[in-house]
Amino acid sequence: MRRFFCDNITGTTATITGDDAHHITRVLRMKAGDALSLCDGAGYEYDAVISSVASDAVICQLGEQRKSGVESPIQVTLFQCLPKTGKMETIVQKCTELGVFSVVPVVSARCVVVPNKDFEKKRERYNRVALEAAKQSRRGMVPEVKPLVELKKIDPHAFDLFLVAYEDENARSLKQALRAAGEIKTIALLIGPEGGLEESEVERLAAAGAVSVSLGKHILRTETAGMAMLAQTLYEVEE
Repeated sequence: MRRFFCDNITGTTATITGDDAHHITRVLRMKAGDALSLCDGAGYEYDAVISSVASDAVICQLGEQRKSGVESPIQVTLFQCLPKTGKMETIVQKCTELGVFSVVPVVSARCVVVPNKDFEKKRERYNRVALEAAKQSRRGMVPEVKPLVELKKIDPHAFDLFLVAYEDENARSLKQALRAAGEIKTIALLIGPEGGLEESEVERLAAAGAVSVSLGKHILRTETAGMAMLAQTLYEVEE
């Protein structure tokens, strides 16, 4: 059954507009009476039937609401220090496919890229990338790429567990930190930029409640580290 995201839902009626409406009417040539599946982007799904079709909107009648069965019960937020140009889109796309709850771009001391006033336009593009990746991977919700933050303004206490990937951490692995955490509902993962995190940055976060972890013996690129850490984390907590 064809599946679409739709956040324009009122009672038992959903209105699909924009590119999806065009795709339904012009490409798929669906018509009144055809069945499809809708997801509200916040974790709920509906079986639906098209009731009317117009040039710019498709109106659907909804069946019973049900919780999406594909989302993890643990919300994992990725704090990604800004990588070099072009890498952030890949990070957002792949981490959406893997199951991230949200992505937060971060400015740290060693970031090569310096954000400018146009960053909000980039964030809009990143959110479009997240939407398309969520559609492709049949997610039950669309991760949000949140506004840019400075590393020093992050509060680890906002999460049940805040983990920092740090290449100089030799005593604690990611698996050990996750297994020692007990019952948790929200996890944050912090990945440094190409030059890594400064020792003082890690120390400040640790003093505020964060836990530094090793991702293994290999040094990963920043665009690889987030995906690897996210995949390992979701595997461990869902097990």
